[in-house]
Amino acid sequence: MSTTKDRPRREEPYLRIDILSVVPQTFESVLGASIIKRALEAGLVEIVVHNLHDYGLGRYKQVDDTPYGGGAGMILRPEPIFECIERLKSERAYDDVIFLTPDGDLFTQAAANRLSMARAIILLCGHYKGIDERVRTALVTREISIGDYVLTGGELPALVVADAVVRLLPGALGDSESALSDSFQGGLLDAPYYTKPAEYRGITVPDVLTSGDHARIAEWREAEALKRTRERRGSMLGDEDDPVRGG
Repeated sequence: MSTTKDRPRREEPYLRIDILSVVPQTFESVLGASIIKRALEAGLVEIVVHNLHDYGLGRYKQVDDTPYGGGAGMILRPEPIFECIERLKSERAYDDVIFLTPDGDLFTQAAANRLSMARAIILLCGHYKGIDERVRTALVTREISIGDYVLTGGELPALVVADAVVRLLPGALGDSESALSDSFQGGLLDAPYYTKPAEYRGITVPDVLTSGDHARIAEWREAEALKRTRERRGSMLGDEDDPVRGG
């Protein structure tokens, strides 16, 4: 399933993302909306979702089987994954083959920044109990986790990674500075924001934001960003008493 079919696009996109999944329908609504949709239509990115069942075995296109040694759950077989990835690699070079898994490296803004500089990446979505370890050993170049919890499959993490990366591509956002001022980009969380009206239900916008003094506003935002980071993500500042880490 290609998400760029019949759409006007650049002569060559900044990035191609191939996603391998046993439930490709998971991606339809997210890839067809918001920033990702605009980036696809502008030809900034090409995202192709591959159904691993197309590479399945036998009459019923089997992609999973029971684990050797016993135990609960089913494991994705190696053959469909090897065949799909090897076919893709025969068509182009890939910077990374990424497996989305709870025991991977924690996904960060810095990781998104690095991936946005790639030319082509593969996102492999695990499902069921896991995937055959030979896939991880022979094919996977990077493993990513979006948090210390278990989901039904790697489809939602793949969408998280794709969204975080696509919004960094040149031209993906209406305001070219938006991505650069996001939380985590400068080593801090973002400062609070307010919009109209200036007063709502007795709560007023800080005077400094309506002062027109851009130097004072910049100082206020930096101070508030530092305060929020210390309160919510102390580990970013080397604080051992980080509430997120339970310190």
